[in-house]
Amino acid sequence: MTPCALQRINPTTTLPLLRRTATAPLFPSIPPFSFLSSTSPSPHLRFSFSLSRGVAHALHKTRCLCSKLSMSQVVVRDPDVLERKKASIRDAGPGKLQVIADFDGTLTKYWCNGVRGQTSHSLLQQGNAEYDAKRQALYEYYHPLEISPTIPIEEKTKLMEEWWEKTHGLLIEGGLTYDAIKKSVADASITFRDGVVQLFEFLEEKDIPVVIFSAGLADIIEEVFRQKLHRSFKNIKIVSNRMQFDESGRLVAFKGKTIHVFNKNEHAIDMAAPIHDKFGSSDSPDVNGTFVKDRTNIVLLGDGLGDLGMSDGVSFEHRIAVGFLNSNIEKSLKDYSEAFDIVFLNDAPMWGVVDLVSELCSMKQ
Repeated sequence: MTPCALQRINPTTTLPLLRRTATAPLFPSIPPFSFLSSTSPSPHLRFSFSLSRGVAHALHKTRCLCSKLSMSQVVVRDPDVLERKKASIRDAGPGKLQVIADFDGTLTKYWCNGVRGQTSHSLLQQGNAEYDAKRQALYEYYHPLEISPTIPIEEKTKLMEEWWEKTHGLLIEGGLTYDAIKKSVADASITFRDGVVQLFEFLEEKDIPVVIFSAGLADIIEEVFRQKLHRSFKNIKIVSNRMQFDESGRLVAFKGKTIHVFNKNEHAIDMAAPIHDKFGSSDSPDVNGTFVKDRTNIVLLGDGLGDLGMSDGVSFEHRIAVGFLNSNIEKSLKDYSEAFDIVFLNDAPMWGVVDLVSELCSMKQ
């Protein structure tokens, strides 16, 4: 199959990225995806890895759940290049690997219950109609400028800084409370992609760090984790705009520099902080970025071309860029297929990424 070609996924076919031994197969009788592997593995080369029973069981379930990919498509830019990257990352071992992920539209679904899913920024309702309207007016003015193909990136960056600073000012002036955040998330149309939990569990067990970059609000992302997943993960940290509340739970300031759509990369890693199990936790950010300093192999997950810049601050050796193209597929497919190593279309679940990282963490025998 030629690079960037499309293939409709057969409902009985699942991704072959997870190799298995003959004695303890995780996915028995699964035919391979020819276009995700340019060459068949040698019969003398097998891969294996150890997992807890819970994670192994969860991965085993993907044989059934991957059938949900049947209405999706996958594009691989260059199968030969992808195989070489996978081999190099696998040879270096899990100790050199990190995952960098966007949040909105990447970890979360683009469509939720038949309607456009909300983002961590758009779901927020202050409980003050006047200030909600003011923030909406800012969106209607600045968003067309953000996506304009004629405005230079330098000018866009300044405009985004204006937009975010004004929005943050309105949140403070309008008296945002943490109770309003909790209610906003409870009422929101936002949900994680199928397979995200299993991906996080696998990476946590392998002690592989996950850095989530978002131009939204870290406190809202944490609340989404609490309400939708009911747990946190010790290996996940967030780089996003973080709020400061007073003792009554009222927003009084924002911490650190402003993160917007054109500067959310690992130059801002000093803002990374763990996901908190409950509101009010005060763990200090890892200002030296030591948790990813020696992780020079990257799996990057994003739903926009700008997300490729999330790894700009990393001196990486190998990077596999995985894109989720959720809308305007015909118009955007060429650009996405040239920019990302793998592109999942039509709001696909996360099972293909689960298989990918599973293979990257496997061991030669």
